[in-house]
Amino acid sequence: MNELATEPTLPVTPGLGVHGDFSVWAPGAQRVRVRVDGTDHPMGSDARGWWYAQVKGAGPGSDYAYLLDEDPQPLPDPRSLWQPDGVHAPSRVYDHGSHVWADDDWTGRPLAGAVIYELHVGTFTPQGTLTAAVDRLGHLVDLGVTHVELMPLNAFDGTHGWGYDGVLWSAVHQPYGGPDALKGFVEACHRSGLAVLLDVVYNHLGPSGAYLPRFGPYFSGENDWGPSLNLDGPGSDPVRQLVIDGALDWLRHYHLDGLRLDAVHALRDDRAVPILAELSAEVDALAAGLGRPLSLVAESDRNDPRTVLPLEAGGLGMTAQWSDDLHHALHVALTGERHGYYADFDGPRVLAETLRRVFWHDGTPSAFRGRRHGARVDTSRVPASRFLGYLSTHDQVGNRARGDRMGEHLSPGLLTCGAALVLCSPYTPMIFMGEEWGATTPWPFFASFTDPGLVEGVRRGRRREFAALGWAPEDIPDPMDPATRDGAVLDWSEPEHEPRRLVLDTYRALIALRRSEPELCDPRLDRFAVTAGEDGRRLVLHRGSLRLVCNLGAAPARVELDAAPRELLLANGHPGVHGATVDVPGEFFAILRV
Repeated sequence: MNELATEPTLPVTPGLGVHGDFSVWAPGAQRVRVRVDGTDHPMGSDARGWWYAQVKGAGPGSDYAYLLDEDPQPLPDPRSLWQPDGVHAPSRVYDHGSHVWADDDWTGRPLAGAVIYELHVGTFTPQGTLTAAVDRLGHLVDLGVTHVELMPLNAFDGTHGWGYDGVLWSAVHQPYGGPDALKGFVEACHRSGLAVLLDVVYNHLGPSGAYLPRFGPYFSGENDWGPSLNLDGPGSDPVRQLVIDGALDWLRHYHLDGLRLDAVHALRDDRAVPILAELSAEVDALAAGLGRPLSLVAESDRNDPRTVLPLEAGGLGMTAQWSDDLHHALHVALTGERHGYYADFDGPRVLAETLRRVFWHDGTPSAFRGRRHGARVDTSRVPASRFLGYLSTHDQVGNRARGDRMGEHLSPGLLTCGAALVLCSPYTPMIFMGEEWGATTPWPFFASFTDPGLVEGVRRGRRREFAALGWAPEDIPDPMDPATRDGAVLDWSEPEHEPRRLVLDTYRALIALRRSEPELCDPRLDRFAVTAGEDGRRLVLHRGSLRLVCNLGAAPARVELDAAPRELLLANGHPGVHGATVDVPGEFFAILRV
């Protein structure tokens, strides 16, 4: 009798050339040819607008591209899995079945109880590759995180960039190492006990190499970043299916543990069943089939609790979403900055109230938007684990003119206070790479487009954007200068020296304490309380029998607790305890058991 396979046999996606079969959706074309290894082959079509060809001798490693009607330009496959020579070049046939996986014992990690680490492959190491990132996984294990969230890996024009200018949804960026390198990275993470999430971008395409619209009605209308995905107009059925199939393939063929969905508020979708709900149902089914948890984390600007409500409760079924309101409240409290959207988060009540109720804007007026915004979270029913809390993200650092981080401006005391507020909260914590030691390396916007006109347009646009905010042009890094990317690479020597070492040790201790004290992971918001002084600078977080006392002010303060502390678990200084009264230094936190 044959032994049972340890892993389900995954079907090869048809039409991607693995068995010499090619197919592409081009409903408006009158003629389509596929060029395989330099030779053109005619294709036949069906009533749905799909074109097909069987090419003898083609298979894994074959280069191929499509020619539409009489246009002489060969175009990469919209479903391409591999672009070894860049986004303007032919696609290459890639066979997922050729990889022998070595993570059969991996059973996954749920998002509840997680600590997430957001990582940009291109600046995590000087080499900027997935293989080089594997050599730093020991740091993440020692830090205590459970999930690595990779910023977008799909192919974009040039070598270096944030990844949000991708133009092919399913091809792993070759300068990062291509598809094999991603599989090697995931295997290494799983061996180390780390789950892997991938940031995917379906709300727009980058400005260079965006050939999808030539094939069919992939886009309709506009959003803040350009053409908006056609999710509900004529011809939208295949578009939706390609998005869902592509998302499932990341999870299925790369053994990923979840996806982070970029800016879902920019997905214009008026159908009765939104694509996010449809995707959630498909991912749930895939998770059941694979026998391990799969997560969907949305970035949404709507402050809409329905995003994370289960499908059966009328929600979109996302596992979690980013919570920028908590970031903004923390940022204002720690830095004192009040410009732009931060102005909405100025006030002594804001941080405590946002910690309590998830969104500061939950139906309240937003001066920045000029209207009311958001809806209230039912804290008696919705767990805080469905919302990510963080001090920094690639967006909040990178959208500053210089890409300057908190570590450049704040004292170690305030940096560790901020970390304590996030890591002792009931929310799912996320750390942006380098934050754990208060990195001072900037992380500004950078790109490496190959079109000279686009290069100069990006430079001018960046200067114009920040000049309007009062920045001198010479103070704004040139996003197209390779030195801008090089300056954003983490300096791994920083945590070897004080005070960065102290900050890193505190992050490690906070994460370890969160893991060892279940009350710090309790996501029930109705069992979570926050008390604050009149100026909002002194806060106490109530986590079961634990109290986080935090003084964000520079001056010493006296804090009255509801009971006398019995044990000091962790602090960044030396409090004085007199019964239920705690005298604390400035820029101080302590975790106490009462």
